[in-house]
Amino acid sequence: MIANRGEIALRVLRTCREMGIRTVVAHSTVDRGSLPVLLADESICIGPPESAQSYLNIPTLIAAAEITDAEAIHPGYGFLAESAVFAEICGACSIRFIGPSPEAIRLLGDKVRARELARKSDVPLLPGSDGALLGEADALACADAIGFPVLLKAAMGGGGRGMRVVRDARSVVPALETCRAEAAAAFGAPEVYLEKFVEGARHVEVQVLGDAHGQLVHLGERECSIQRRHQKLLEESPSPAVTPEIRRELTQAALRLCRAVGYQSAGTVEFILDGADRFYFLEVNTRIQVEHPVTEAVTGVDLIREQIRIAAGEPMSLAQDDVTLRGHAIECRITAEDPVTFAPSPGRITTYVPPGGFGVRVDSHAFAGYSVPPHYDSLLAKVIVHGADRKEAIARMRRALAEYLIEGIKTTIPFHARVLGDPRFVEGVYSTTFVESQL
Repeated sequence: MIANRGEIALRVLRTCREMGIRTVVAHSTVDRGSLPVLLADESICIGPPESAQSYLNIPTLIAAAEITDAEAIHPGYGFLAESAVFAEICGACSIRFIGPSPEAIRLLGDKVRARELARKSDVPLLPGSDGALLGEADALACADAIGFPVLLKAAMGGGGRGMRVVRDARSVVPALETCRAEAAAAFGAPEVYLEKFVEGARHVEVQVLGDAHGQLVHLGERECSIQRRHQKLLEESPSPAVTPEIRRELTQAALRLCRAVGYQSAGTVEFILDGADRFYFLEVNTRIQVEHPVTEAVTGVDLIREQIRIAAGEPMSLAQDDVTLRGHAIECRITAEDPVTFAPSPGRITTYVPPGGFGVRVDSHAFAGYSVPPHYDSLLAKVIVHGADRKEAIARMRRALAEYLIEGIKTTIPFHARVLGDPRFVEGVYSTTFVESQL
């Protein structure tokens, strides 16, 4: 059973079909006419549009899996993908959760505990608080000891929620209150910690795979520095800032951390890279990432297939020596948003013509006549291109974006065209502040 929606539900469905595995797509009432539901072997309605009553409703999802005799559940990303409770309940009901163990999710999903594990695993860390902040006085004292600017971060969750950059002592208490409120509302956990904020840093992450047979491999890194309010917009692999030496150190640090918990399934270890080529641990995402296709493009490895094999108890189909990075890949996240203000733009798509051609892949659940609902994340499509080198990949992405025609709603295609045409991006000299400071 695929317990998700949109492009990731379709992505999982396609690999399952290639593997000869029947699928049932669990969907809300508003997603009844979506492409994943239309293409699935079977579908089952799990409730109204509101996520809390459908995609986040664990009892209903378990009941749907039992009704349809599903042997396993793929959670995709978002929703319950990083819920240790959901993974635990699946196991108790003899349903295989396609992801890491509940223990690994708990340990790595809590950023405070993950930082402690990173410290023990000899993974570089930024200066930060020793655990969650105890209150306003603790936050002020810690920020003063570390030095401004600092970053307040929710201990649980992600997606840019519960995060604030603080540049002076007067802003600490208001930012702490805001972060706690956002964290409690979004993740049900108000705990917040603090770490040094690095100006002009790059966001680089390492893809890992581990199985139950003791194999743990990395599949290189991805650059995710084109962001807005800590939300990724464009990714590429390999990173233009990572040298072979940094890559070796970066990937080994990621493997040490994952080996410490006996990690199984696909996962991503995230780092920041400063201007002096020093990297520091950020967090671990215990799920498949939105940007996983760029890794698939440069390695030729189907990460969803490996996830399913690992969950079934089979060994991975590759060892570290089998992983070779070939060429360069870029992914643009196309959302149903205004390309200037980023205001949501739900509605009916009247015209839909995706790009194609050599080296172009489009992961999307959109089609002409599809109505984009206002209830969920606005991700509409991912355009992934692969080229012999970065220059060719950029040219190919520009061509693909120019071909992409979506009418009836606003999309961020023009925004991505601006990024691809910016000389600083073309030169590979950019950081996480690129969007705010340059565009």
